[in-house]
Amino acid sequence: MKIYTKLLLLSLITSVCSAQDSKAAIEIPAMPKNPPKTWLTYHLAHPGPGNAFPGDPNPAFFWNGRYHLHYIYRNHTGFVFAHVSSKDMVHWEWHPTVLGPKTMGHGMFSGTGFITKDGRVAMTYHGQGSNRNWISYAQDDNLDQWSKPELVLPRDKDGKPITNMPYFDPDLWINKGVYYALNARSSSQSPVMMKSENLKDWDYIGEFLHPDFDEQKLGVASDEDISCPNMFKLGDKWVLLCISHRLGCRYFIGDFKDEQFLPEQHGMMNWAGWDFFAPESLLTSDGRRVMWSWCTTIISKRAKQVQRIKSLGSLRRKIQSGIQSLPRELSLSEEGTLLIKPLRELKKLRSDEKTLQDITVKSGTTYVVKGMKGDTMELEIVLDAPTAKEFGVGVLCDKDGNKGFTISSGVRSKTMTVDYIQPPFELKEGEGLTLRIFIDKNLIEVFANDRQAAVGWHDYDPQDLYVSLFSKAGNLKVKSVRAWQMKSIYDKAGNIQK
Repeated sequence: MKIYTKLLLLSLITSVCSAQDSKAAIEIPAMPKNPPKTWLTYHLAHPGPGNAFPGDPNPAFFWNGRYHLHYIYRNHTGFVFAHVSSKDMVHWEWHPTVLGPKTMGHGMFSGTGFITKDGRVAMTYHGQGSNRNWISYAQDDNLDQWSKPELVLPRDKDGKPITNMPYFDPDLWINKGVYYALNARSSSQSPVMMKSENLKDWDYIGEFLHPDFDEQKLGVASDEDISCPNMFKLGDKWVLLCISHRLGCRYFIGDFKDEQFLPEQHGMMNWAGWDFFAPESLLTSDGRRVMWSWCTTIISKRAKQVQRIKSLGSLRRKIQSGIQSLPRELSLSEEGTLLIKPLRELKKLRSDEKTLQDITVKSGTTYVVKGMKGDTMELEIVLDAPTAKEFGVGVLCDKDGNKGFTISSGVRSKTMTVDYIQPPFELKEGEGLTLRIFIDKNLIEVFANDRQAAVGWHDYDPQDLYVSLFSKAGNLKVKSVRAWQMKSIYDKAGNIQK
């Protein structure tokens, strides 16, 4: 009896200790109490522990009144998914990190989220170290519990499982009641597809890209891979967000024809290194398509020397890892081209508005905007149809309007210069220009007429906080300049503000 009692007590103690150890093992990312002053203030970024490199955004959902986003980071167990949720996609809170090697049997790598035909929350992803793609289902409305992963393994025409396929970044969507799954490829070969009626039995289809796809016509290099894919419908067209490992984030617009994708348009979202990488999107409760990308400080070998300097390896020691871009709303114009707007909910962060109207910047001069300065700021600059050969805006400038990060264009220019990159952008005859510029410490995001967007990095001295306007070979008429200081999404103690 005494022996039994001792064994029982020992068992109880062991159970309690195991429960405590298990509870202690659950990791919740959290901001430090006194975050460095150089850290970004209104971008979602990984605070630690671990390192969000890569920091790809991954399965995203609107569910049970909240937006949910996952992103990759590495802790002592390996590659895991951080989980954040929000009511407005601006103010986030971290959930327990439950998706990783200990619970899933492998590391967590690129994937996407979807809602099943019967209304369940699910994700497909690549199991790092497993050489396979998987599906898992949420077991609670907070998306903190997930099912044991199920293997995505297609069969050939003879019913034999295909095990030698290169399994990589998966994507999954529903079209006409059928599940289609995509295996990306890090090589230049076409990704491959499969389909299912029930998410369990998969039939191999073949190549994802339609044979009528004309790479040369769309200006796509034959050696570009399609990785981190995200396929969805906008209006009556299909859109593929993806990356090329050589070029970064890009997109295709086209049709889903004969169970293959036939691109009709191609565009870039990144122009130097991998500043804008690994896109992911979701559908909002009111029907908007919203996307994120990982903003890295990595610069590619193909970049020019000035771009290499601007990548500023020193910034990696000043800022967080796993920085997510500001959410972008995607839609199609009447002409069928992609429109890109900053998330409308970002206006919640505005404070201390200042406005100037009817400014003329004379040819060959620089105009320092009075009363508008800062390194956590949104600017809206509205220009009459420009006639100057070159004109632009400088932010994070010195008091004389020099040394800053420059955004410029010209009346006959076919590009917009965003400091060290030149995304394509051309004003129509008689068209004005509206720029929205978001400054968050060293990271700047620029939106032009809702049809072009770019990000860039800039190292600046703490006193260089001014805004300037300049014009060359012609006067510049500025209808208005509006500036808002942007409130932090973190409080003074470093906690996320709900």
